[in-house]
Amino acid sequence: MARTPSEYSVHLLIDGGHREEIRFATLQDFQQWYKTLVPKQDSSEFVNVPIKNIQGEYMVIRPTAILGIRVEPIFSSSIERYDE
Repeated sequence: MARTPSEYSVHLLIDGGHREEIRFATLQDFQQWYKTLVPKQDSSEFVNVPIKNIQGEYMVIRPTAILGIRVEPIFSSSIERYDE
């Protein structure tokens, strides 16, 4: 039986060596955000990065500054293991 992730952690590798982690509730939420990013990949205009876990804060980034994206499924069982 396949396990279902409880959320997805998306790691952005940004120009200059900076790293940022954002989270999405579902893979479809990430894919929807990513679809808005791809057409602007050569643009230096800012795009919004959703930060759902932090209320009242937001981040914007230039798509040309994103060098890599890693998507990691997070399972509630693995979160519980680290909380102990």
